[in-house]
Amino acid sequence: MEKITPKMIESMIYIIRGQKVMFDGDLAELYEVETKVLKRAVRRNIERFPHDFMFELTKAELENWRYQFGTSNKEKMGLRIPPFVFTEQGVTMLSSVLKSPKAIQLNISIVRIFIKMRKLLLSEESLTDRVEKLEKGTDKLFRVVFDRLDKIEDEAPILPKRRKRIGLKK
Repeated sequence: MEKITPKMIESMIYIIRGQKVMFDGDLAELYEVETKVLKRAVRRNIERFPHDFMFELTKAELENWRYQFGTSNKEKMGLRIPPFVFTEQGVTMLSSVLKSPKAIQLNISIVRIFIKMRKLLLSEESLTDRVEKLEKGTDKLFRVVFDRLDKIEDEAPILPKRRKRIGLKK
């Protein structure tokens, strides 16, 4: 397998049921084990994986997933059996089930990426709040400016209708 980069790991994180998750097949590929080996290890330690750590896709979710990729080809996520998907906590728990040094190091990298994504999301929400506050503040400011312009317009002297022309005369 090629060198694992943060960008590669980020591309394996999906949002399903409103949660950021990773598929069992992607994790197995990263850990360089077969998916069935990873699933077997999880099933043997199922008490470590409550529903908020790991869940299995329903058949409808699996069909929807396949439909999004438009194929049943294995290279294109052509899953035939509903996969396990792991949340950030579930990925962390995998390090206690898959005890190899590689699994531990990968889990540390994956958790760091989840944390980075969470920080980015929080900063984006913070920026959105700040922009909304600015918009509200500028609305008030513009209202004051337009009110003052209206007052100036009302108080301006009225010019005579017929005025002497200015400029070159013919």
